[in-house]
Amino acid sequence: MFNQLPMYQLQGASAYKKDLTNTILLLDYLGNPERKLKCIHVAGTNGKGSASHMLASILQEAGYKTGLYTSPHLKDFRERIKINGPEASGDISEDFVAEFISKHKAFFEANDLSFFEMSVGLAFDYFEKEAVDIAVIEVGMGGRLDSTNVIMPLVSVITNIGLDHTQFLGNTLEAIAFEKAGIIKPNVPVVIGEYTAETLPVFQNKAKENHAEIFLASDLITQNYPSALLGDYQISNKKTVLQTIKVLQSQREFSISETNIKDGFLNVIANTGLHGRWQQIHENPKVICDTAHNKHGLTIVINQVMHEKFDQLHIVLGLVNDKNLDEILPLFPKNAVYYFCKPDISRGLEVNILQQKANEYELQGKVYNSVSEAYQTALKLASETDFIYIGGSTFVVAEIL
Repeated sequence: MFNQLPMYQLQGASAYKKDLTNTILLLDYLGNPERKLKCIHVAGTNGKGSASHMLASILQEAGYKTGLYTSPHLKDFRERIKINGPEASGDISEDFVAEFISKHKAFFEANDLSFFEMSVGLAFDYFEKEAVDIAVIEVGMGGRLDSTNVIMPLVSVITNIGLDHTQFLGNTLEAIAFEKAGIIKPNVPVVIGEYTAETLPVFQNKAKENHAEIFLASDLITQNYPSALLGDYQISNKKTVLQTIKVLQSQREFSISETNIKDGFLNVIANTGLHGRWQQIHENPKVICDTAHNKHGLTIVINQVMHEKFDQLHIVLGLVNDKNLDEILPLFPKNAVYYFCKPDISRGLEVNILQQKANEYELQGKVYNSVSEAYQTALKLASETDFIYIGGSTFVVAEIL
């Protein structure tokens, strides 16, 4: 799958397809497994992965066999497709993946399917064969033209809108909101996590057009439950999840108690295996890694970093080559020691370019041959009372973990 077919995670723009034709063709060929599933569809610039995992964890705590489809993966492709429930728990088996590819390889190649299109087909086929009670489906990118946008969910969810993947989705908040709002379906309620003056009218118009009831979680939810996910940005994600659960409860298809909700938040990492969200991996010095990788996400994470207590801040930083450096680099503090590195994928930004551009914003540090070398050097040079932050890209965190 990785070597023979296009994959956005590794290649970037050349693997992106603005068309659902192939996905529809594939699902017809597979017998339309997506039509036999009850789903929650989750889109958004940031937080859609965390929200999806929290929803899946709560549903698992309520005793439901819950499918979870997310992207990208950190270490193993199988993280993208998992089932959690009373009788089954964990990533899709290697055997199922291998058999699926072997059985349908000729069709994939004849129709020039992308990596993501194949993955979506695999997930729906697996969830249908395993007879899940409900599946939480995270959008890959955008919404309107994303391969996952072939389902008729019980509820649609849009966490927030920020400027990311602008080369595909548009360079204004309104344009990006329009793409995300593409998951709003006729007569299907939609939960909006966060909104702005620019994005709210887009959501309202799309919901009205589809006779879809709209719920603004940030206005409606006041509770804040404790969670295993400790990032400041999770407060908004938890509100989004709570409102989504309320919608499910109102539909009376699923029985979800207050205890299920509390336990779902507290056990989300244990239940779903989510990693890389404000995750502490070392003590004395304290080391935090986080997958935030755009202005919206990094603003919140860097603010949380600066509220930590430390003598010296060390930042292991690597980025991919399609990010707007003039938008991202000013977010980082000038008084930190930087360890510049390149994630080990073709999309990784060359480390010398990163260092040169960082210097323009008075971010000083050395370059390293790998993410691992950068981190090990930071660990060696930091004192017990220092703080190390690792981030800039999902792929940097993946290599550390």
